[in-house]
Amino acid sequence: MAEAAQKELGEPIPSRELPWPMQARRTHRQSHARDKVAQGSGSRVAQWALWLRRSKEKTQERLHTLQPWAWTLKRIGGQFGAGTESYFSLLRFLLLLNVLASVLKACMTLLPTWLEGTPPGPPGPDTSSPCGFYNPDPQGLVTFPTHLFSLLSGVGFLEWSPLFYGFYPPRQHLAVTYLCSVFVIGLLHLVLILHRSVSGLKQTLLAESGVLTSYSHRVFSAWDFGLRGDVHVRLRHRIILYELQVELEEAVVRRQAAVRTLSQQAKVWSVRVLLNLLVIALLGAAFYGVYWATGATVKLQETPLVQEMPLVKLGVDYLPSIFISGVNFLLPPVFKLIAPLEGYTRSRQIVFILLRTVFLRLASLLVLLFSLWNQITCGGNAEAEECKTCGYKYKELPCWETRLGQEMYKLLIFDLLTGLAVMLLIQFPRKLLCGLCPGPLGRTVGTQEFQVPDEVLGLIYAQTVVWVGSFFCPLLPMLNTVKFLLLFYFKKFTLFSTCSPASRTFRAATVNFFFPLVLLLGLTISAVPVLYSIFLIPPSKLCGPFRGQSSIWAKIPESISSLPRITQSFLFFLGTQAFAVPLLLISSILMVYTLVLANSYGRLISELKRQIEMEAQNKVFLAQRAVALSSASGAL
Repeated sequence: MAEAAQKELGEPIPSRELPWPMQARRTHRQSHARDKVAQGSGSRVAQWALWLRRSKEKTQERLHTLQPWAWTLKRIGGQFGAGTESYFSLLRFLLLLNVLASVLKACMTLLPTWLEGTPPGPPGPDTSSPCGFYNPDPQGLVTFPTHLFSLLSGVGFLEWSPLFYGFYPPRQHLAVTYLCSVFVIGLLHLVLILHRSVSGLKQTLLAESGVLTSYSHRVFSAWDFGLRGDVHVRLRHRIILYELQVELEEAVVRRQAAVRTLSQQAKVWSVRVLLNLLVIALLGAAFYGVYWATGATVKLQETPLVQEMPLVKLGVDYLPSIFISGVNFLLPPVFKLIAPLEGYTRSRQIVFILLRTVFLRLASLLVLLFSLWNQITCGGNAEAEECKTCGYKYKELPCWETRLGQEMYKLLIFDLLTGLAVMLLIQFPRKLLCGLCPGPLGRTVGTQEFQVPDEVLGLIYAQTVVWVGSFFCPLLPMLNTVKFLLLFYFKKFTLFSTCSPASRTFRAATVNFFFPLVLLLGLTISAVPVLYSIFLIPPSKLCGPFRGQSSIWAKIPESISSLPRITQSFLFFLGTQAFAVPLLLISSILMVYTLVLANSYGRLISELKRQIEMEAQNKVFLAQRAVALSSASGAL
């Protein structure tokens, strides 16, 4: 082991010859100094620690080189700006989340289903219970249009398949792993999103503090002297150009805001209040429309005309998805027109557009879920005639979990089809029109910019749908992985073939923090209906791994009761106040300590900044005195 460490330490490159920033060079020099001390000590423990540290560094370097699409993202950032690059970076991150969720679902849901034997078939038409009967399997031969309808709406042959909740049998180990997979995936995604948010927060605080936004920093410290090749140099040129453009645009807006009079400030705030009232009215109308569309779907499905025409039935089934997609397509451009009228900087306009659009998308999804909850639980009235027997509306929804999974499945499919339709029917024809009409009209109609806020919110909305539906449709993360993979290449092709660089850019540091924050909001919102279904709504009595239970969560205490007594006591202790109260107190103390420490560091940094400003003023004063004295001596 010592020989391996000695070989790795052979002849390190001097820090001054490395094309790195000063901080990286200092870290490199300190690391090699520690390595030499460990090598000279002769201790086997020190040699092992040295070898492990070097192995960890090499593993991190290799993993960094294995990042997919690294060169593509760099090219996008150089040609279209860092804001567009942040969209593709977020898409790559979401693809990683879905790959991890797919692997966990396969290991914790699919494998236990077949390891314990072949799953039983669907219940027959003769199978009945106090909660009615459930027969999802179609009988006899069906036509191709019926198969296509089943594929798009999740009914027919797909309804009793591993795609949906109702397929999985009521087995002890499968029920536990099925439920645990939801919590494991949620916790893993939460940790990864928080890690990404914290890294983005550092960049945002630096960017907003003004430390890295001075023009001297851009001119003298932004160049990477390790670049090789004309392509990399040109890309770096463009990135610096976009950063300077952002700083200049925002400096103009801040300068205009600083010289406003009191009457001008009152006028600006009056305009902002009126525009926000307009936004609230538009959002309220959109939410009411989604609620109406969800309720009208159930009524229209029962009419004879819809039952006789498969195409009309497909349209009625997709009515909530169509209405949500239509609202999400029409209102964001209105928000985009409103934002410049409020007098904010470009980066802040992006934040407001994102906030309004994400509220529209996520709240529309919540309205859809509320409408479905109203149908499932009879409006929360457990004593209603239709819900009194089984706790849910068993006549219309014998397997309500599968119905929820089908709604999320249709939202995912319709979102993909809508994106492809916009690309093929709007974006490419506009580019062709630009080529056929070389005049000003063709340039005006055909010029397209990549709309980062709309595209990012589309990703977050799609991921929130997957988080909500992954419990009721276990294979939804796998479908979303394929969708995001296709989306990356489609968006890349559209970007380079039909879009031009943005005429107005914005700072990427802000959105690099804001995007994961909105994603975290989507994860939090998606947890509400899933946890409510797990703890409060009785599971279906004729399908799924939790049939026969009073609630889905009741399976966990039942499984714990079969463990040894010591393990039972420990697990039940974790859910008592004797464990929760000390944990809350310790967490509060650590949080207060962290806040106090952060405030002390902030005061220290402010004091050092004031000292730097005083030193700069002293130097200016001394330089002025020296010039005055030299002028006086020359006059004499």
